[in-house]
Amino acid sequence: MRQRVHVSPFPPVHPGPATAPPVPGFFTDTTMGFAKIIGILLIAAGALGLIYGGFTYTKETHSAKLGPVVLQVKEKETVYVPIILSAAAIALGALLLVAFRSK
Repeated sequence: MRQRVHVSPFPPVHPGPATAPPVPGFFTDTTMGFAKIIGILLIAAGALGLIYGGFTYTKETHSAKLGPVVLQVKEKETVYVPIILSAAAIALGALLLVAFRSK
């Protein structure tokens, strides 16, 4: 009996693990970059909170239309950011930057 030989232009496939081996440092670099971005955003938000102390926005509460006349009631609301919250955001951002710095 003759055996059939199959010639393929592709290299033979060897059974192996279901996933590729991890690339060294790939996820570490991604985590470090993400932590740095979050740290910088926290520092910026904390600094803005210290500088401005809060923010104001306009909320539309009631609206009525009587023929061609439109009546609207808008209220200005102010949200105050506590100083301790701003300082904590700066401290946490600095901690993230120091903890995930490149070595």
